[in-house]
Amino acid sequence: MCGIVGYVGNKPVVDILMDGLEQLEYRGYDSSGIAVMCPEDIKVYKAIGKLQNLRDKLRGHEKEFNTSTMGIGHIRWATHGAPTLLNAHPHTCNCGRLVVVHNGIIENYEALRDSLGVENELKSETDSEIIAVLIDRQYKKYKNCEKAIIESVKMLQGTFALAIIFDGEGDKIYATRNVSPIVCCKSEKGSLIASDIIAIGQYSENYFVLPEMTIAKITRDDIEIKDFAGNSVCPEILKLDWDINAGTKGGFPFYMEKEICEQPDVLRKTINSRIKNSLPDLSEDKISDELFENCTDITVIACGTAMHAGLIGKHLIENICEIPVNVYMASEFIYSNPIINKSTLVICVSQSGETIDTLEALKYAQKKGAKSLAIVNVKGSSIAMQSDYVIYTQAGPEIAVASTKAYTTQVAIFYLLTARMAYTKKKLNYEGVTKFIDELAKLPDAVENIIARKEEIHLLAKKLLASEHTFMIGRGFDYPSLLEASLKLKEISYIHSEAFASGELKHGTIALISKGTPVIALMTQRYLAAKQISNIKEVMSRKAEVITFAKKSLVTKDINCDFVLPEIDDDFTAVPSVVALQLLAYYVSSDKGLDVDKPRNLAKVVTVE
Repeated sequence: MCGIVGYVGNKPVVDILMDGLEQLEYRGYDSSGIAVMCPEDIKVYKAIGKLQNLRDKLRGHEKEFNTSTMGIGHIRWATHGAPTLLNAHPHTCNCGRLVVVHNGIIENYEALRDSLGVENELKSETDSEIIAVLIDRQYKKYKNCEKAIIESVKMLQGTFALAIIFDGEGDKIYATRNVSPIVCCKSEKGSLIASDIIAIGQYSENYFVLPEMTIAKITRDDIEIKDFAGNSVCPEILKLDWDINAGTKGGFPFYMEKEICEQPDVLRKTINSRIKNSLPDLSEDKISDELFENCTDITVIACGTAMHAGLIGKHLIENICEIPVNVYMASEFIYSNPIINKSTLVICVSQSGETIDTLEALKYAQKKGAKSLAIVNVKGSSIAMQSDYVIYTQAGPEIAVASTKAYTTQVAIFYLLTARMAYTKKKLNYEGVTKFIDELAKLPDAVENIIARKEEIHLLAKKLLASEHTFMIGRGFDYPSLLEASLKLKEISYIHSEAFASGELKHGTIALISKGTPVIALMTQRYLAAKQISNIKEVMSRKAEVITFAKKSLVTKDINCDFVLPEIDDDFTAVPSVVALQLLAYYVSSDKGLDVDKPRNLAKVVTVE
């Protein structure tokens, strides 16, 4: 879950590397480092903690690197080894001949270390340093950079994206990968590589994803790609479909608040582009009705927030299309002996399209013969490339670790899939599906209504600032929304939060409720309103501090409503209600003085199992 960046060109390299790493901080911020090709040798600079610490460390060293125009950089989320200076990247070998940055995990690093007999030579606890040692050994043998890298990569087991520079070999960066992403682009300023296009998209709107198990030689004028047999490879050129300025804070104090406020626009973009003549249309996504006609059951594979979107999809598809849907945590999927076959449609959900647990589960499902559909946000990502079909959420870049707009656009895709599937399988007639689409089109306005009243939610957030524990209760469709809301609160405010199906309170969990315990209640489903009111009264009788979010038509004199949600059909409340609770979590975190965008111990893209 690290980030890498590289540049070779005609401009000073350090600022370009540092700006790129700043865009990649969502991938990790335990340590950072850069390696710069200077006239006399390769200079390496590292720092622990956030990127600003490296910026501070570079001050005073400008004379060492101010003429340098080539280098590589790394931002780390610690896996193998604690976040220390010795474990920070870039890594080099003892002779200093080469420098490597690595994103991924080397599963056989201990076996390589023992076979090379270098345990006493290694300075770090990482699995990455062994790559530098291995390439150096192969270079001594073959006296050729590309051959040394290829022969080394053949010995590696695991996932990796590597960028390597050699001292004395001219202005060249070498790159190769397996699973972990590398994107590349060229511009008038030179050639660039990175883990994510957001780090280098300002230089060119055209880019490509480096194909797996190839080697790229990057110079200021060209990016040459070959397979391991020496054959030239022509990658697919992709084009940015969002404004690069979307990756900035735009005047907001945190990316998370900006991304919450972008949701009306990205929802319109995601939904409207897939509606034609009041019907859901997935033809531009190259998804035909045959995919749904031949489907007897659905398996959703995802992690964390994306899995919660899958739970919303389960509710919709089962209720409207009458097709059984199983939702699996990707990390457990392979080990749970899932029942899937050729008539199963597997839907993989991932913001980045690089979530390794989801990718491995997808490959497993495909071996069982299932058709696959990916819901992702990143073009050319590993899950998108692996799936039979892909539908992009069009959320634009999401930088904050806590997902907001990626989640709601994933949910919007599930609405569209439900509508098309129901129409194809004749569970909804023309009038029924057009009514469904009319309701779906109201979602952006409903979210705008929430955001326009965000200061009301800010006031409610103050009730949670001193809390150690918070509970959330809801029924039916509200329960998966609360699972997502609870995750948001715990991951960015560090308050222990649990979501419960309200009907389960009396089966044990009400024992956790005591005087002053904050309980957030959500009520949007008309057919369950009376039961939810009864559950709210239950926790009130235990002197809980209840904060209620309810749809306007369900507000009664029996309970106090703290925030009135906009009036919308019950089946479409999942989006506006979760946006209100995203804001609640955001304000709790920001008012506590925490770094909302970079919660402790977390990175956004999980590329290790």
